Amino acid sequence: MWVADNWKEYEVIDTSEGEKLERWGQYILLRPDPQVIWNTPKEAKEWHKLNGHYHRSSKGGGEWEFFNLPQEWSIHYKSLTFRLKPFSFKHTGLFPEQAVNWDWFAGIIQKADRPVRVLNLFAYTGGATLAAAKAGANVTHVDASKGMVTWAKENAAASGLSDAPIRWLVDDCVKFVEREIRRGNTYDGIIMDPPSYGRGPKGEIWKMEESIYPFICSAARLLRKDSLFFLINSYTTGLQPAVLSYLLNSTIVKRLGGQVVSSEIGLPVTAGGLILPCGSSGRWINTDT
Repeated sequence: MWVADNWKEYEVIDTSEGEKLERWGQYILLRPDPQVIWNTPKEAKEWHKLNGHYHRSSKGGGEWEFFNLPQEWSIHYKSLTFRLKPFSFKHTGLFPEQAVNWDWFAGIIQKADRPVRVLNLFAYTGGATLAAAKAGANVTHVDASKGMVTWAKENAAASGLSDAPIRWLVDDCVKFVEREIRRGNTYDGIIMDPPSYGRGPKGEIWKMEESIYPFICSAARLLRKDSLFFLINSYTTGLQPAVLSYLLNSTIVKRLGGQVVSSEIGLPVTAGGLILPCGSSGRWINTDT
């Protein structure tokens, strides 16, 4: 498992009864987590010092209950700054487990010793975009949600990256990739974080199991022969690391060679010292560069 264990301002304090207790800077949040199927003693004092609690509804969805929590606040990861704000469906605007992937591709970009163009698809609030830009890449950031792109721009400004070479696009990722192929554009690295289910800005429907293989086939055509890396993340139940490896091997490796490694990603839990699984990632790297 790849573990995001370099955080200073974020922490999974404890987990029990379907929930995870987290520290986001100076604030304590309690959120549902379907992986937490155990009922262990709640001994950490923070269980009784919550600033926010997301209550899952038996009818689907849920709602936040707040206790002296500001509408927005910031946390840092190394030299990056992220604006946080709880919003619908339990999220805060950041997936801390992805930091293990940020560190991975940032190292590749920094060692490239040449200009690097990165495409970030389903780019959300820009964690990967900021990490790639900070490492020195020219980044194209694509997401179907105007609100998420605006939020990502705010994170870039907070991280001192307002003038970084980042192209911000509100667009359907599938259609954007198809247009890039027709335009003959290529990239040195591609990052994608596709949802299990989603809709584009014009109502386009995305279903992970039906859409991901043809989409990777298309996106792989945007990689140059001397491209550096390809990263896909999955939070979809049933898409195990081995599935991601098969997808990347049958598309990118077949065309460009290189090496594929896939694994679960996770976060350390302070109470008990165990690791909380948080999805899977598949990585392709060009072994000839």
